[in-house]
Amino acid sequence: MLVLKPDLVVRSYGGGPTAAAFFARAGVPVLQVEWASDLNDVVGNIERVAEGLGVPGRGAELAAEMEARLAAIAAAPGGARALYMTPAGVTAGPGTLIHDILAAAGLRNFQQAPGWHPIPLERLAYAQPDLVAAGFFDAMTGFTGAWSSARHPVARRQLGGRDVVFLEGAWIACGGWFVMDAVEALARPGRR
Repeated sequence: MLVLKPDLVVRSYGGGPTAAAFFARAGVPVLQVEWASDLNDVVGNIERVAEGLGVPGRGAELAAEMEARLAAIAAAPGGARALYMTPAGVTAGPGTLIHDILAAAGLRNFQQAPGWHPIPLERLAYAQPDLVAAGFFDAMTGFTGAWSSARHPVARRQLGGRDVVFLEGAWIACGGWFVMDAVEALARPGRR
């Protein structure tokens, strides 16, 4: 990368834990995009990155647009229970950006335990979510391993015969303004 002689490196978690120090030793400034665990963090990243790129006004515009889109959704009634599910058999509970996306869409998270967990197969055997927020199914790059709980019949039943919203991986892979596309897809009329 240094061969390209960058003026600035904009990075998130990629490159390993010593990447920022490596670039600093090489004299290349680094603009760090922080991990976003909720939508407030997303807005903070938008403003921080725009400032670092020298376009703070554009960051303020994006943040205001995101807040207006959120306000428009907040006015709608909600309350359906949603299960976030990936091909790798993972779901997310409170304390994650996914949880905040579900809440912003007016949904209640089916996964009640904080953090990231395997899909709760035992619970799904007797309790059903109102809808499934299926993340990263558009990528399908072979990460549904033989031991993934997403291969279990109880998990597969969640994707058929009920309301399923397929969230594009690009919307939810990291905390940028594009998470609003996921919020709006989940909040559409008929999804509650």
